[in-house]
Amino acid sequence: MLFNSFIFFIYLAVVLPIYYITPGKMKNVVLVLASYVFYGYWDYRFTALLAISTIIDFTVGQKLYKCQDSKNQKRWLWLSIFSNLGILAVFKYYGFFVESVAPLASIFGGNLDYLHLNIILPVGISFYTFQTMSYTIDIYRGRLTPTKKFIDFAVFVSFFPQLVAGPIERATNLLPQIVKRPMPSKSQIEKGVVLIITGLFKKVMIGDAAGRIVDNIFSQPDIYKSPELLAALVLFSIQIYADFSGYTSMARGTAKLLGIELMKNFEQPYLSQNITEFWRRWHISLSSWLKDYLYISLGGNRRGMKRTYINLMITMLLGGLWHGASWNFILWGALHGVYLVIHKLVSDKKKVKYGYRYSGLLSLFKYLINVTLTFFLVLFTWLFFRSPDFSTATTFIMKMIYWESSPFTMRFFIITFSFTFVMILFDILNIIQKSEVFILTIKNKGVIMGILVVMLLASFLFMFQNEALPFIYFQF
Repeated sequence: MLFNSFIFFIYLAVVLPIYYITPGKMKNVVLVLASYVFYGYWDYRFTALLAISTIIDFTVGQKLYKCQDSKNQKRWLWLSIFSNLGILAVFKYYGFFVESVAPLASIFGGNLDYLHLNIILPVGISFYTFQTMSYTIDIYRGRLTPTKKFIDFAVFVSFFPQLVAGPIERATNLLPQIVKRPMPSKSQIEKGVVLIITGLFKKVMIGDAAGRIVDNIFSQPDIYKSPELLAALVLFSIQIYADFSGYTSMARGTAKLLGIELMKNFEQPYLSQNITEFWRRWHISLSSWLKDYLYISLGGNRRGMKRTYINLMITMLLGGLWHGASWNFILWGALHGVYLVIHKLVSDKKKVKYGYRYSGLLSLFKYLINVTLTFFLVLFTWLFFRSPDFSTATTFIMKMIYWESSPFTMRFFIITFSFTFVMILFDILNIIQKSEVFILTIKNKGVIMGILVVMLLASFLFMFQNEALPFIYFQF
């Protein structure tokens, strides 16, 4: 079920009243049923896989906590890790592995065609498997006491606002709220409504509108000139940010309507001054997960500088692979790994400052230069993230090197600037007002209502006239 669809708003109109009037002890039963309906709307078969993951990790969590022997604890932990990664390997990476090995096998006269299987990739499988893995790892590390009730854990795994595209929540944050079964406060409802409307506006009016131009150009790059290809790449950077941050806003807003607080997943990433800061602001739930459960497990920065750089590269390579079973995603992760290593080499001996405070025109100039350079480094990696194959990426690169002018340069500049300006305006207002729901800082309630109604009606009108586009991160 897509957030940017009318059926979702009908679904919410049914689920929320039922949740509110249901007695406290039964609220989580309602949430589980609602979440499985939400997830099964794509394909009811996906719910079986979700249930299997839930049963395995709930059982492992209980065994880990009760087990006193360290060897047995490790066995139970590895059962959880292998089960979750095994599910990912079969449903997400099996085909990629066969396709990658097939050329090598053909050299020796082998044929792997019989190994190809038509496996449907379950929506959001990477998100909920990482979430359940963090639960068992935290119990093993002694940071978490497992929940006693299966129904509470089932809500933690399947909680529909963040089930298919995050944020990837930690049990230490989400589970206690689920156990309490809170009712939303007036403030939560107000903020929730604003987040849903602004998130929908970002997704539909910015992400989807820009995405249609991006899709058209990336599907046939040979017929476009250099300025048009550059515009498509910049527009994709805006599209993916509007798309994913829009989803996160809607997810967090929906959770607020249920009395639940989810973590932030974005914090103005394109205003970062360096690549390290970018990864502290972009997809925060994934980057912090990779740091806590992969980078630190590999040794982090505790085993010398060389090992630190190796750990960074491994973490980003696997982070790229997490996004998709493709060499393009691996290259995308590798480039970010190289960026991070270089930045660490340059900045390791001095304190890195994050954020910005105006202290004169020179400081502002330096800030803008750093932000621009960081954005273009990230922009280059988006080329491999978006391209369906290396051939497309190569075409873009060659047309950037051998520049070809276009009679439509100014038109594409205006389009690109307009989308970029509107998206960055959201971030600037967020910073100035120090609030993600900056609209609520307006004193006149009539103005607030007018802005929200216009944004909602504009989004609905666009949805009515155009086919809904899935969120980009649903494929991961």
